[in-house]
Amino acid sequence: MARPSRYPLELRRRAVRMVTEVRDDYPNETAALQAVADKLGIGSRETLRNWLKQQEIDAGQRPGTTTEESAQLKALKKENAELKRANEILKAAASFFAAELDRPHTRS
Repeated sequence: MARPSRYPLELRRRAVRMVTEVRDDYPNETAALQAVADKLGIGSRETLRNWLKQQEIDAGQRPGTTTEESAQLKALKKENAELKRANEILKAAASFFAAELDRPHTRS
């Protein structure tokens, strides 16, 4: 299970917006990322680069799995695991009751 982010969603959005606004003021994207990361107290420019990449994927500007698709996939995997557990329980119960039916019963 992934740990929750230590950066709030609004900070992420603001940081990505700032990078896109100041990108042209710096010689390259790395310098822009470092400047924004320093201003906002983000530990690593790579963290900011990942947020920027994900925003581009969500906007359809870059191929990849969107945030919404990732959430849906995670929910489906969780549901699948729950259904498998329920299926195993039902199989065990069916085996138990089938064994009970096969035993000879003596009446006293």
